[in-house]
Amino acid sequence: MNLSDNKMNFSDLLPPAEASSLLQQLIQLRGHTENVPNNRLCFDKDEYLNELRSQWQELSITQFDNTHTAELIIDSERLATDWLIQLFNTLFANQEVILARSNDEPEYFPAQDNEPARIEFAHGFFASALHEISHWCVAGDARRQLSDFGYWYAPDGRSAAQQQAFERVEIKPQALECLFTLACGRNFQVSQDNLFADFDTSSSTFAIDVYQQVEGYIAKPHTLPRDAKTLLTALLSACTSSSEINA
Repeated sequence: MNLSDNKMNFSDLLPPAEASSLLQQLIQLRGHTENVPNNRLCFDKDEYLNELRSQWQELSITQFDNTHTAELIIDSERLATDWLIQLFNTLFANQEVILARSNDEPEYFPAQDNEPARIEFAHGFFASALHEISHWCVAGDARRQLSDFGYWYAPDGRSAAQQQAFERVEIKPQALECLFTLACGRNFQVSQDNLFADFDTSSSTFAIDVYQQVEGYIAKPHTLPRDAKTLLTALLSACTSSSEINA
């Protein structure tokens, strides 16, 4: 079986009870962590978070209602992406970084000439935004000074050796992307990003590796990167209804 096309159910990783437990652990970690950059959100009582939660609930009605027209669903996706941009740019305003749409492929530009760093995601896609944010979270302070975080990248059509190298560095970013996606109530699938491979990919354990990394983060949330903790706390707080989080 080609793991890029498998049917592993990542949604099983974060049911409501697990999401509630994870959120509480993240809040506790935040309370016990020193020297964490300040941000605008106070997750349990801030009026701004309540506003974001209300906005997300309205967007979710269209996103998950099959009776709406394709045009309305597309517009809802755009609004959801606007919502994510607003959340990220507010949450990390003190770190001189902004999340922005790209008309082309994703790219990261470090801060320079008094301009903030830019995380540009592909074609305005919500999923691409979460993926690029995940790379930013994994990169850490040093690699955030480098274009595209200093990553090596080869386009689709990689050799077997190149694909193995790609998958090794993608495990943690895609694990974070999975958590962010599930926190938003969306489905997640891994991406091997090699549709035109001319070699046998059936022996790849990439999907399993990502799944196990997500399990590890849930079991030990203190191992999450600093900014991933902050964003995941915000997403779990804003995107999950009270009835679900307390189920």
